[in-house]
Amino acid sequence: MARAPRPSDDDLPLPAVALADVTRRFASRRQAQQEEIVALDRVSLRVESGELFGLLGPNGAGKTTLLRLITTLLVASAGRVWVCGLDAAREPREIRRRIGVVLGGERSLYWRLTGRENLMYAAALHDLPGSVARERAAVLAALVGLADRADDLVERYSTGMRMRLALARALVHDPAVLILDEPTAGLDPQAGADVRTLLLALVHQRARTTIMATHNLDEADRLCTRIGILDRGRLVACDTPDALKTQVAQRSRSDTPPTLETVFLSLTGRSLAAADAVASV
Repeated sequence: MARAPRPSDDDLPLPAVALADVTRRFASRRQAQQEEIVALDRVSLRVESGELFGLLGPNGAGKTTLLRLITTLLVASAGRVWVCGLDAAREPREIRRRIGVVLGGERSLYWRLTGRENLMYAAALHDLPGSVARERAAVLAALVGLADRADDLVERYSTGMRMRLALARALVHDPAVLILDEPTAGLDPQAGADVRTLLLALVHQRARTTIMATHNLDEADRLCTRIGILDRGRLVACDTPDALKTQVAQRSRSDTPPTLETVFLSLTGRSLAAADAVASV
């Protein structure tokens, strides 16, 4: 199959992920009337190789939809998506070989298997030879701090341990791009800190491109090299955390240093918590 045209200019390096005017619509039936929901509205985005890129926004902003488009689980209603230079609509199988995905967190694991068996099963799905799979499982279990619990059933793991195992499983085939949807949601403070430390180590160790959806402002500020802010399906800003805060500070007369909460409020006219409350109604 012919390779899709590059999503960037010839004098620029190929991005890890790129979106061009991407829209995703869903049909919804409410009170016997057919309605159309626009989950993403003309989103264009470029994620460079080696970035830890954050998608920040309230529930219902379109973060999970965007990740599902990148992972080829959904197809765009309009626009184009590229991953590692591959067209998501034309080459989904090739893309799946190059990405690691944690969308369901701990729920995606097999709880009646051991941690090691979960990793070995994932390796088999990627056609890794047995000897390679065994070595990879041992290395990854140690990397995520589960070497001494690798042969315990996953149902005996804590929530934080299951999330770390889910990360290890997503890395079993050494993907170029790691996709994470709310990786610390529901974790206690210590487990969340452990996962954040692990994510930083994973990115720096292999310069691995990571795209992480979150609505944890502090997490996005501390972890991400750049942040794309989504609101009502639109990308309203994209820059480094410091640059976004500086832009708000330049427009504000307040002596209080801006935060990402201030940034979101400035861009959307409401706080992230208020946006979450509206989305949950």
